[in-house]
Amino acid sequence: MADKKTFEENLADLEAIVSNLESGNVPLEEAMEKFKTGVTLSKELEKTLSDAEATVTKIMTKDGQEINLKNDQDEGKE
Repeated sequence: MADKKTFEENLADLEAIVSNLESGNVPLEEAMEKFKTGVTLSKELEKTLSDAEATVTKIMTKDGQEINLKNDQDEGKE
């Protein structure tokens, strides 16, 4: 089984696809497949970033409870 690619590897793959498509020298069928792959990669990258943000915005209290800093900060803005 192949190892799961890192965020950076997926980002590099997406950048390569975008660059290739922007060149305009790709047959339509290949361009459509690359576009689909790019959309999939984009969604995976977005999920990874979202998960990382959720992790970073949580802290643990002394008694082991999690506090979501993002929600606490958002409440103070109103």
